[in-house]
Amino acid sequence: MTTLSITLPESVFSALRRAPAEFLKEMRIEASTQWYAQQRISQEKGAEIAGLSRAEFIDELAKRHIPVVQVEFDELMEEVKRA
Repeated sequence: MTTLSITLPESVFSALRRAPAEFLKEMRIEASTQWYAQQRISQEKGAEIAGLSRAEFIDELAKRHIPVVQVEFDELMEEVKRA
């Protein structure tokens, strides 16, 4: 596993009213849900990055009003044709 180190001013934690550990957890969830919304990662990878189960990750997506199922219109039409 790779470890990353980020230097942030102490004022960040007080501005967000988060302890460093809470900030880290929130940052992982925010990043992974955004990357999923941009269709850059899968649900499985998003859950892994966020440190959550897949079900918990799906709950986080729903909280943020991010579509859980990402299907392109063309893909959907292909599925309909095959049915």
